[in-house]
Amino acid sequence: MDVFYNPNGIGDVLIIPFKETDDRYSISYETIGPVTRIVDSNQEVLGYNIAYASKYFELKETGNIPLTNELLDKVKQVFADNNIDDALDLDLSPKFVVGYVVEKTQHENADKLSVCQVDVGNELLQIVCGAPNVDKGQKVVVAKIGATMPSGLRIKPTELRGVPSNGMICSQKELGIPNAPKEKGIYILDDSYSVGQAFTV
Repeated sequence: MDVFYNPNGIGDVLIIPFKETDDRYSISYETIGPVTRIVDSNQEVLGYNIAYASKYFELKETGNIPLTNELLDKVKQVFADNNIDDALDLDLSPKFVVGYVVEKTQHENADKLSVCQVDVGNELLQIVCGAPNVDKGQKVVVAKIGATMPSGLRIKPTELRGVPSNGMICSQKELGIPNAPKEKGIYILDDSYSVGQAFTV
């Protein structure tokens, strides 16, 4: 999970996004001390903004920043100091991991789509993939649910032509790898990678 900090662009505010909503008119805000809670019409928390972020955190990076356990502990301390009892039980496990394509079958409703069963170390994910070079027995890079791509796309559970898909098998271009090849296709890894390990560019 990433947080966002851009002091030159939007000010000294740490943005902690949880979920997106298409209905921006349903969003409401509640500010408690430096913390603004953002909720939808169902009172489901979409995220938080923490003002005067440099007062509470040592943020050496800008832009998208991985939310570490250390940073999360400091966020929890800000909440505690302002008597905010919202639960922050967040999954900080890696969202880009090495996967192994255990099985590949033809999508029943689309000639150019494959349905893949991908081992990511601690679970088996079904991922619908449109890449022409995906195949059984490959080690690949998987963006899991909750991952944010370099393009800003957030990976969510979806259905492609009626078949559930939980994650994305990535190309070099999608991962933002410099000098990525122009031809379409997923990034196939060599055997030096271990299934389930975190993948970083």
